Amino acid sequence: MKLEMREGYEGTGPGAIAPDGCAVELYARLPVGDEPDIVAAAVPAGASVLELGSGVGRMTHALLESGFRVTAVDESAEMLERVRGARIICGPIEKLRLEETFDVVLLASFLVHAGDAEVRRGLLRTCVRHLAEGGCVLIQREGEDYHTNVPRERVDPAGFTVRIVSAEPVGDGVDAVHAQYVFPDAVWTQTFRSRPLTKEQFEEALGEEGLRVDRYLTEDGMWVRAVAAATAD
Repeated sequence: MKLEMREGYEGTGPGAIAPDGCAVELYARLPVGDEPDIVAAAVPAGASVLELGSGVGRMTHALLESGFRVTAVDESAEMLERVRGARIICGPIEKLRLEETFDVVLLASFLVHAGDAEVRRGLLRTCVRHLAEGGCVLIQREGEDYHTNVPRERVDPAGFTVRIVSAEPVGDGVDAVHAQYVFPDAVWTQTFRSRPLTKEQFEEALGEEGLRVDRYLTEDGMWVRAVAAATAD
């Protein structure tokens, strides 16, 4: 069954487009960055990982190669068709209810900045629901100037250009972000809703769902290790 686009999200370009505007063929082309190394340095070797929003498996495959046991979750069946070697589950992340827990829950791709605040709460509740005792949640945040340093572009060494064309307010503290990916033989665009969160707002959002920041993993503060909040004495 084909899923409808999420409200305020859209994408253009060759191939299938996921409900959040991501293009399957585009993400199959994008190289993995240093994210798997950041994850590996923050968690025990061989840990069980619940990867929320795995897409085509860019991080999944690297984590598997490093010896992690990965369950990959995405709402796009077309995305998951590209994942190899991991257990896959297709469905909306915010509604996920598995009868098991994991050493690591991974919420990358700036998903914590979901424009719909209730969706964000649902994502974080999914993280808590599936977190094993003593485990951690690894979260990727937007950079501090993500919404203000626009327009901007980055030329990737692999030979394509990523442009953040604009970030336009649409009400309730949410922006419609317009991105463009230019390859020599194809162009993809994506429009998505994103809510800027200061460090304080981010930590407050985690606290509301029973999480607290354990430590920031990168100097820019974009990768965070969170754990279950300690119960009151």
